[in-house]
Amino acid sequence: MKSNVINILGIDFFNGHVKEVVENLKKGGLLVVPSGPGLASISSDITYYRSLKAADVVIADSGYMALIWNTTHSKKVNRISGLEFLNTFFSDEEIRKDSDILLVNPREIEAALNLSYLNGNGFSVSKENSYIAPIYGKENIEDEALMKLLEEKKPRYVIINLGGGVQEILGAYLKNNLSYKPAIICTGAAIAFLTGEQAHIPYWADKLFLGWLMRCIEKPKQFVPRYINALKLVTIMLQYNPKTQIN
Repeated sequence: MKSNVINILGIDFFNGHVKEVVENLKKGGLLVVPSGPGLASISSDITYYRSLKAADVVIADSGYMALIWNTTHSKKVNRISGLEFLNTFFSDEEIRKDSDILLVNPREIEAALNLSYLNGNGFSVSKENSYIAPIYGKENIEDEALMKLLEEKKPRYVIINLGGGVQEILGAYLKNNLSYKPAIICTGAAIAFLTGEQAHIPYWADKLFLGWLMRCIEKPKQFVPRYINALKLVTIMLQYNPKTQIN
């Protein structure tokens, strides 16, 4: 996929169709979907930044980042949201029939909702294939229990439904330490838009980069400060110099 990427902030973003992403993940690899607030933190969170650079597939979920890039560069980046990716992934007949998925969830409530959604939409995923992640220390995002479970079950797809800044580092850890090559999918809370746990985002709103607005309307105290903090991304992108990039 390296021939079809755009390098933004030192990160190779995939620049093709969402169906190509799904087909490539059938071969395994780490997928990350960095948000605008996440990208705004790369100068201070080096471990997170390195996990993005280490991924096999990075999709441009952030409408804010895509807007900044596309208004300042002639070669445009194709935005693929985490929601669009999951809709396409879950609609794939081969993946649905295989159902060889292990979910990594933050709590039991999310685990139940996610399993109910999948099994109500043509999948057959058992409760044993749902792992409740511990609260990871920021400086040590590793999980031997999860590693052991994955080595025992060897699922083809590992979907990590944790917060940004944690799931990507955990995904990179798994990629570097597992004895086999599953698709490790770090789409965070995107599945919550499908289960109803988070605000419903209509197709038109997702295409118009308005998912952030739907989240802010539903939970202003949680999301308004987060997206205000992301405003500094424009300065980071305009001042970025590849010769002095973060390592």
